[in-house]
Amino acid sequence: MAKLDLRVRLLGKVLKNFSVANKSRKRILAEQKITISHNPLTDWWMSGLAPDVDVREGTADGADGRIPARIYRPQEAEGPLPLVVFIHGGGWTFGTLNVYDGIASTIARDANAVVVSLAYRLAPTHPWPAAAEDCYAALADVAGRAAEWNADGARLAVVGDSAGGNLAAVLTLMSRDRSGPAIAFQALLYPSTDLTLSSASMEEEANAPLLTKRDMERYRSLYLPHKEDYAHPYASPLLALDHSGLPPALIQVAEHDPLRDDGLNYARALRAAGVPVRITTYVGMPHGYLGFPRLFRSAPQALAELCAELRSRLGPAPAP
Repeated sequence: MAKLDLRVRLLGKVLKNFSVANKSRKRILAEQKITISHNPLTDWWMSGLAPDVDVREGTADGADGRIPARIYRPQEAEGPLPLVVFIHGGGWTFGTLNVYDGIASTIARDANAVVVSLAYRLAPTHPWPAAAEDCYAALADVAGRAAEWNADGARLAVVGDSAGGNLAAVLTLMSRDRSGPAIAFQALLYPSTDLTLSSASMEEEANAPLLTKRDMERYRSLYLPHKEDYAHPYASPLLALDHSGLPPALIQVAEHDPLRDDGLNYARALRAAGVPVRITTYVGMPHGYLGFPRLFRSAPQALAELCAELRSRLGPAPAP
């Protein structure tokens, strides 16, 4: 294994004081109300909006009413463009559209696509399956409205990181099982796929920086309060009985991440079912490295790989 970069270790020490494992429900609910706005410091830290991208606010269907959505479209692009539904991470408990502006807008520009980022309902106020059902309802709504943004609903991808990667994988199962929108490609970035937390890396990297086993146990308790739901395929997509008929995938994992084997094991399950998969392990990296592109050396490469795969898989519009 590659050694942890000094910047990773230093950031891990700083963020250890903010571990979700030590937060009460009351504190979590209070922190969910904090708005992180764009300013030079936060934009340097997490990367701000990519240039040459138009951004508009919108809404999409959720499972129990409309949910906020943000739409990104590269300026001057000729359409119709591929359509990417982006689902943010944050342990099903945190995460906002503002925090993910940098990733979502970069995908729009560099993959030459319309990106719709979803703000699904968060745990613990809205436990499983609220987030999954919100995202599925929004997926169906967005796919049906593709022309509204001069996008092509037939060239549809789902992308998510961490908990968002879990939800993106779940969406492919839901859409297959329910005869929903045809998803052409899925990109899962250090995803959680097994909420029984039984993968080997969960123990090997139990005290990794940025995300620990204790953090994952806390996130799980907030999202899945009932143990009998841990193995449900719409919570743990790795444990689905059948992975056939799912869309081709890019799966990126971080070497020093308790969730590393969740991604690797899911890639094996997809391949065993005949699904094409590209799997990349970013050595020396911790969970969540894409969120800190100026600090973690692999973040720009990983984002470039993601955008290249989206361009390749979604391709140009078919000739009339």
